[in-house]
This record gives sequence, C-alpha cells and structure tokens, in this order.
Amino acid sequence: MILSCQNIAKAFGTEEIIRNASFHLEEHEKAAIVGINGAGKTTLLKIIVGELAPDNGSVTISRGKSLGYLEQHQDVSGDSTIYSVLLEEKRPLLDMEQRLRSMEEEMKHLSGDALQNLMISYNRISTEFERQNGYSVQSEVVGVLKGLGFEEKDFDRQVHTLSGGQKTRVALGRLLLSAPDILLLDEPVNHLDLTSIAWLENYLLNYKGAVLVVAHDRYFLNRIATKIFEIENGTVTTFTGDYSAYAQKKAQMREIQWKAYLNQQQEIRHQEAVITKLRSFNREKSIRRAESREKMLDKIEVIEKPAELNDEMRLAFSPSIISGNDVLTVEDLSKSFPGKPLFSGLNFTIHRGEKVAIIGDNGTGKTTILKLINGLLSPDTGTIRAGSKVMIGYYDQEQQMLHMDKTLMDEIADTYPDMTNTQVRNLLAAFLFTGDDVFKRVKDLSGGERGRLSLAKLMRSSANFLILDEPTNHLDITSKEILEEAVRSYTGTVLYVSHDRYFINQTATRILELKHQTLINYIGNYDYYLEKADVLSQLYAPQEEKKAAENQTTSRDSWNRKKEEQARERKRQNDIRRTEERITALEDRDKEIDELLVREEIFTDAGQCAALSREKAEILEELEELYARWEELSEEN
Repeated sequence: MILSCQNIAKAFGTEEIIRNASFHLEEHEKAAIVGINGAGKTTLLKIIVGELAPDNGSVTISRGKSLGYLEQHQDVSGDSTIYSVLLEEKRPLLDMEQRLRSMEEEMKHLSGDALQNLMISYNRISTEFERQNGYSVQSEVVGVLKGLGFEEKDFDRQVHTLSGGQKTRVALGRLLLSAPDILLLDEPVNHLDLTSIAWLENYLLNYKGAVLVVAHDRYFLNRIATKIFEIENGTVTTFTGDYSAYAQKKAQMREIQWKAYLNQQQEIRHQEAVITKLRSFNREKSIRRAESREKMLDKIEVIEKPAELNDEMRLAFSPSIISGNDVLTVEDLSKSFPGKPLFSGLNFTIHRGEKVAIIGDNGTGKTTILKLINGLLSPDTGTIRAGSKVMIGYYDQEQQMLHMDKTLMDEIADTYPDMTNTQVRNLLAAFLFTGDDVFKRVKDLSGGERGRLSLAKLMRSSANFLILDEPTNHLDITSKEILEEAVRSYTGTVLYVSHDRYFINQTATRILELKHQTLINYIGNYDYYLEKADVLSQLYAPQEEKKAAENQTTSRDSWNRKKEEQARERKRQNDIRRTEERITALEDRDKEIDELLVREEIFTDAGQCAALSREKAEILEELEELYARWEELSEEN
C-alpha cells in the first residue's frame, strides 16, 4: 500500500463535504475519483497533497515515496521556452552528464592514485546515468511534448505567451517527466484533443508509479482505472473494476437500496395503520398492544432515502417549427489565417434529424467551421446556405448570453414568458437544478453549471438546428448523461464539436473528421469511426496519408538513428570503462613488480629478475597503447 486515507472528514462552514472517508491505493495501481460537480473530488486531492487540512482523519504516504499533483488551472509563467521548461525536470540527469564530461577532462591531467580514484567515481556515476536512461533525456522530452499536442515549431515559444489550456499541457508534461511514485491528476484530459488523450491513456497505462485521477471522460476512465472511488453525499465508496463495472454495480446497488427503502416505508405505514386501529378500539389490552408496536417501531433503524436520478424529469425536446429536409449545404469552403491555412474545398450537407459530430486535432479549424456557419467569421472562398425554415441556435462557451444578477427561475421565465412556473422548474430539473437551486443567482454558478443553464435555454428555444461547441466541457458525468438524453431525444438537427468520445458514441449519427485540411465522412457513431478510420483516410486523402506515412517513416528513421547513436554512446562508455579497468590492473601490477625487484631474493635471482623485467616492459608497452586508446575514446562525440 503506497497511499492510505483513514477517516477523512472536511466541512466548509455548515456544509459537510466529506465524512469518515477511508480508502487506499496500492503501488502501480490506477484509480479514479468520480462524483458530481461540487461533490468534493478536488477537495479530496488537495487534502492528500497537503494543500488543505482535514477536519479529522489522516493521510499516510509510504516512506520515501514522492507525490506529484496536477491542478485544473496552472499558472506557468516566465520567459523560458516550452522545451526548456520540460527539460529542466531532468536537471539531476543533466547535472550528472555535465559532471561526467568534467571528469573526462580532468582525467587527461591526472595519473596514479588520483586517476584511479577519479575513475572509480566516474564508473559509479556513469553506471547510474545509464540506469536512469540519461542518454535518452532529450528524446523523452520531445516525445512527451509531441504526445501532448505540441509541434516542433512550438518548442521555442515562451510559456508566458501560451493560452491557459497550453499552460496546463506544459504543466502536465513537466509532471509526467518528473515521474513521481504517486501521480494525482485533476481533469488531465481537459484541453487535449482526441489524439493526445489516446497518447496520455497509453502513457498512464505504462506508467510505473501509482495514478489517482479525477476525470469525467468515461472512455478515458474505462481504459485507465482498475478501481473507482465514488464521492456521493459526502460518503466515499470503493468499487473495483473500470468505470463501466462501477456504473453497473452502482445501478444494482441503487436498485437494492430503493427496494429496501420502499419495503421499509411500506412496513412502517402498515405498522402505523395497525397502531391507529388498535387505539381506536379504546380497550386497555388493545392500547397496550398498540404501545408495544410503537416501541418496536421506534427501534427501527430508518433507511435513508437514496438520491433520486430525476429520470422522470428528463424531457423530450422538439422545435416548434419543422425545417426543410436540407438543413445546411456547404460548398467549396476555405479558410486560412496569416501563416496558417486551415482547410480548403470543404463540401458537405446536413439533413433534418441528423446528429453530426465534427472531430479532429486541436488547431485544425473545427470551431472555425462553426463560426463560419454562424456568420461570426467570413470564409476565404465558398458558400454556406441554410435550408427552408431553418432556425439556428448556437452554443459557444465563450459567448453564453446569461444575465449574472438573475435567478435561474427568472433567467428561464424572462426568456420564455409563456412557460408556467411548473414548466420552468421541470426544464431546470431536467438539467439537474432542483429544490432551492432554482433561486440561485447566475453569478454564483460554477462554469459547468452556467453551461448547463445555457444548454437548457437553448434546448427550449424555437431553434430547429442546434450548433454546439464543446457542450460537455466542465460537465460532470451525470450532467453529460442528461445532455446525451436531451440530444438523442431532440427531433431537430444537431451539429457539434466535441472531444468527448463517449458522448459522441452515444449521440452522433454521423461524424465529420477534419484531417489533412479536408473532411472525411463517417456514417455512424464513434465505434464505427474507430473501425473505418484507416480505410476512409486512405480513400479521402491518399496523398496526405502518404505524406503522413512518409513523415512517420522519417520520424521512425530519426528515432532509429537516435537509438543507434545512444547504442554507440553506450558502447563507447563501456569501452572507456573496460580500458580504464585494464589500465588500473596493469598499473597495479607494475607497482607490484617494482616492489618485487627491490627484494634481495628477487634481484639476486637472475632468472626471476629477467622475467619480471620483461613483464614490466610488456606492461609499459600495453599501457602506452591503452592511454592512447582511452584518449581517443574520450575525444569521440
């Protein structure tokens, strides 16, 4: 066991966030913390790393084990480049390498015991340097940067010029390279595209240390986690298995809890009815029997009502006006920015009732397409035509039209004055705003809650063509499930950009992948896309795929060259070490011969004296060759 939390409790004011939480993490284990927004996931991570003190309980980390923490928001600043910031995480190895180079220079000017002692230190440091893969430091840094979506042209950018998402990626890369024994990650897949998320999944699967992650990406959790810690109503429950196994067990537990609760409530009502009836007889014996039943009833440990899922509150959303069959037609669409061509010659049509997802790596132009359709940007070439009776509703997290001083009830009621209070409450409940939540002011909501409110307004609007830019960002898993149901049941048309593979798989009827500055069409969900991606990429963009393959071959050749260079360097170091060991042995034997030659029993024996003199001459001759060889090896680059 590498991490243990015992009886952790934390409250803010009168609000109890976590109570009596106990769980543990084994070495090399990959686990996830799940729960709705505000459940206390980040609070729990901060308690583990010591940023927050628990009100009760203790956190124990195994002796000598290191811990690294990635927060959701990073403040990476300074004039250093992206590459140098990540390389600095390997400072101990860089210093070790510099020490080795200095020792090599120093060896040129030493002899005798001083040289021997230095070579012993050199061998020890060199062995440790190789053990820690010191020769592959730079290639490791480059691999992490590329895996997290940075191109080589970005490596020299100063970190203070980066966006918030890019800074978070730099912080993640820095943390991965530091390789702590326990890795705590709070929403690591935010700001990553699909390719980078897949890279991070593989990296974490092969990570030698333990990993504890907070994430709402269900595909990611299924691939990474072998244990789930759920926070619900302040209680932490441990589930073994991936997210799907957790969801299944959770549903079974909820069903059992509901049955037990309903059965107990039925029994309580039955006993209360019997007690009332016995008292109505107004006889001493029946009253005593009623009192006896009351005492039994008082001793019952009442089962707490399980949290409701609001299943019956989920609404089917239908636009008031039906559009024509051809909702959107795009022909020969092109767009570029100074020094950055995005795409050219895009052609696609969207039909009524379709749920179309646009996917692709960061920076390919997905959001730009949505902005072009909404008239927020002008195309370089091409035409965009909306069909008959098409009314567009646009969701952009950067441009949410909400009134900060209004309550949630007023925000909906003022926008749709024809709705009754009951209808407003039902709409808000469908997006998980229940009870007194509806009287909160918009300015007091979290980013994810504001997103849900904007989506609620949009789904109730008269729009029949919804355009959504990253609608699941900042939503917890329960909120995503609500949105999935809303999109699936929506009878209008939906076009959206998303990196949430599970959401895409649940809602998309068609996928448009923006790749190699063109669109590749997949008539199916995300599973279908995974099945057909290689085949259709070759069909739609053979030249670009060939170039990509050639680039991959070039990168592979470059990697192979680096490995060959590293192998040559290891051989050189081994040759140096063997040469030094032979020099030391011969010098020791030379000293031993000198000591023998001054002994009377040796120098008076002509035969022994001659043999030792010949051996000494041979040693000196071999030493001259070894000194020359050592110098030659030390000068090689």
